[in-house]
Amino acid sequence: MPLLALAGVLTVAAPPAVSAASEPRTAYVGVAVATAWVAPGMDRPVDAPAVGDPVDIRKWTADMTLGQRADLVGRLETQALYGNPVRILERQGDWVHVAVAGQPTPRDPYGYPGWVPARQLTAGTAFGALRGTRPFAMVTAATAWLSTDPAGRHHEMELSADTRLPVLARTGSAVLVATPDRGGRWLSARDVSVYDRAADIPRPTGADLVRTAKMFAGLHYLWAGTSSFGFDCSGFTHTVYDLNGITIPRDATAQKAGGTPVAEDRLQPGDLIFYAHDHGAGTVHHVGMYIGDGYEIDAPGNSATQESPLEIVRVDQHRYADEYAGAARYL
Repeated sequence: MPLLALAGVLTVAAPPAVSAASEPRTAYVGVAVATAWVAPGMDRPVDAPAVGDPVDIRKWTADMTLGQRADLVGRLETQALYGNPVRILERQGDWVHVAVAGQPTPRDPYGYPGWVPARQLTAGTAFGALRGTRPFAMVTAATAWLSTDPAGRHHEMELSADTRLPVLARTGSAVLVATPDRGGRWLSARDVSVYDRAADIPRPTGADLVRTAKMFAGLHYLWAGTSSFGFDCSGFTHTVYDLNGITIPRDATAQKAGGTPVAEDRLQPGDLIFYAHDHGAGTVHHVGMYIGDGYEIDAPGNSATQESPLEIVRVDQHRYADEYAGAARYL
């Protein structure tokens, strides 16, 4: 069957949305980025672009004041990308409590927990059957457009780096992928890498990790962010490693505990640097990545009066330099 015909056939039978009547144990994210909240209904009017279907994460972050961004602390848990599986834990009205697969945490064995609007999930039965049985395309550009045609003339959804979708077919310039909610769609071949399985992603060097990290330099900070529309500190390091085939915990405290400790004078590119309260002796609250020559890259955080985009800074001049709490290596 020709590729365009195949895409058309796949578009006909989009899977149903998650419903209270038939609750699967596993569902899939059906929007570009699903934001997980601490509890149902904690969203504010300004958050409407993030809780709908479709979402508009760019509009959401652009419309918020610095004070409104700072107010997300304590409201949000994490984010999950298009097609990402989530385990259903419970449901309350229009909200679903999920555990996000691929984001390890001591908080839940199935993944990072949080509440998402039910409208942003899909049962994705046919899509789920393809995951693990087909090669997958991983978005390696900062963002990539999902399109209805292989030439990419008709954009449908802007996807974040690290989005992974099963591959159905390929041309020289485009990849036909399965989606959880709209059948076959196209991605530009230059924006993705295709692997038979996750274990085939090449083992990175420190230089590879640094190269990936620098791709996001200048991106604004977003509490709980794990997408290339905005990161928090540990969402950034988690995603950089994930793009290079290494799964590390979602949060900074667990990232420190899960790696091999490294002395400050033995730091190598790709190592993670941690900061803690009480001059480094208390609870870990921040993480960055060492990039060599005495510098690190991190998502430093926002206050109600100042925006601090993802930046490269000398380790000894870091805003939390007096709270240095150690480093860890995952290579």
